[in-house]
Amino acid sequence: MSKIGSFEGFQPVSLKQEGDDQPSETDQLSTEEGDPGKDPEPSRISRQPSVTESTLYPNPYHQPYVSRKYFVTRPGAIETAMEDLKGHMAKTPGETIQGFWLLTEIDHWNNEKERILLVTDKTLLICKYDFIMLSCVQLQRIPLSTVYRICLGKFVFPGMSLDKRQGEGLRIYWGSLEQQSLLSRWNPWSTEVPYATFTEHPMKYTSEKFLEICKLSGFTSKLVAAIQNAHKNSTGSGRRKGLMVLTEPILIETYMGLMSFIGNRNKLGYSLARGSIGF
Repeated sequence: MSKIGSFEGFQPVSLKQEGDDQPSETDQLSTEEGDPGKDPEPSRISRQPSVTESTLYPNPYHQPYVSRKYFVTRPGAIETAMEDLKGHMAKTPGETIQGFWLLTEIDHWNNEKERILLVTDKTLLICKYDFIMLSCVQLQRIPLSTVYRICLGKFVFPGMSLDKRQGEGLRIYWGSLEQQSLLSRWNPWSTEVPYATFTEHPMKYTSEKFLEICKLSGFTSKLVAAIQNAHKNSTGSGRRKGLMVLTEPILIETYMGLMSFIGNRNKLGYSLARGSIGF
């Protein structure tokens, strides 16, 4: 193969207009290259820093049009839900509210469900709240004295599972797994599952307010302290000996996962604006 050793014999040609006394960029380069009295300097190319989409939107939920689809982010929605739950707690005097959190529950069939959690000194309340109609649809009360184990870790699935998820979460146990019936285990609508699994809500990074109430670590620390105090003060028959807090993988025992695949991809477990349908 032939090599191109030098460019002797080739002269740069500048195209000037009449009256243009300033040397062109090509003339300037030619003058610098042909000046034997000066040491050659490496050419410098100044570039403006590029602004990418990842810099503008480090989290996809910072985009306003995405976050507005979730009714929980509408002005006053989460505050109304908290006031409604305070009204429910007023029916059972003697309990002090420790805090509110907005999390995502993952059921035993890997379906995501938007939930509000309220921790008192005696009870954990798991609320299914309709942020469209601003009403409490379902309320589950779990005495803290019956909670005996909390697991923190990454989600794992059986090897043959077709619908897996990434990330980590929290699982709370208050009943015996051995006493769980086979029907409730394989029934996707069963309410007799003796545990609940949670992860962070997708709207966590939309504002400072949601960053606080969607933080799983904050909920965990408050819940553990409340359970430990409830165990000390409990004297009933349902009292547990103590609380175990473990760091281990959280198994979600699903295999086909067709229902969760469709539901989670379309966010069917959230109060979400679905758009208009017309003809």
